[in-house]
Amino acid sequence: MDLGIKGKRALVCASSKGLGRGCAAALAEAGVDLVLNARGADALEATAADLRAKYGVTVETVACDVATQEGRDALLAVAKDVDILVNNAGGPPPGVWSDWDRDDFIAALDANMLAPISLMKALLPHMIDQGWGRVINITSGSVKAPIPQLGLSNAARAGLTGYVAGTSRQVAPNGVTINNMLPGIHATDRAVSLDTGVSKAQGIDLAAATAQRQATIPARRYGTAEEFGAMCAFLCSQHAGFIVGQNIVLDGGAINATI
Repeated sequence: MDLGIKGKRALVCASSKGLGRGCAAALAEAGVDLVLNARGADALEATAADLRAKYGVTVETVACDVATQEGRDALLAVAKDVDILVNNAGGPPPGVWSDWDRDDFIAALDANMLAPISLMKALLPHMIDQGWGRVINITSGSVKAPIPQLGLSNAARAGLTGYVAGTSRQVAPNGVTINNMLPGIHATDRAVSLDTGVSKAQGIDLAAATAQRQATIPARRYGTAEEFGAMCAFLCSQHAGFIVGQNIVLDGGAINATI
């Protein structure tokens, strides 16, 4: 399928690896030029070189922390006129309610709610003016089914979801869509981190912890960055203009809900 976005330009945050890289690769395959972002410059440049070589698109990079104002300023200096924005940031660490204080919540909100809101506020005007734009926020399946040990993530991502519910409907008349992608467990570094937490908590080895968590998924496996990226690219395509303000779950059937 021709996605109809060849020649568009996208900012993909946290895109040196994992789900962000999966989204960047799928967009590049569709002919989209990229601005990639990550905190680690080496991994970021390696990803950029790989995508340039594979797909022949223009790939710019900005190594910065998007959770900081300085980082966002550096990013926007390069990406101020993009057609597509993919918001993404690693989640805060797991824990229990008694572990967290105000500073922990502020850090989670900065990274997983306020940073994407700031980027949307900066980039939506250009999309509105040109009558076309796509925004994807990578959140979490915990928005629909909160995970007890991910209280910081639950809170921050739910806040972003509420913001998008209103904002997406305000910009839709201008040809701009905003949607959220809610990943379940995918085979990324984040999954390894959470599997390691299960391993330590239960006193089992990492392989057993991984198998235990995969057994809770009807698909009996973790998702891949490639299939996640394919959905992202479709939502950014010309075919997805009637999809507005939705929370799309990609979790292998783990969340059993009709709403």
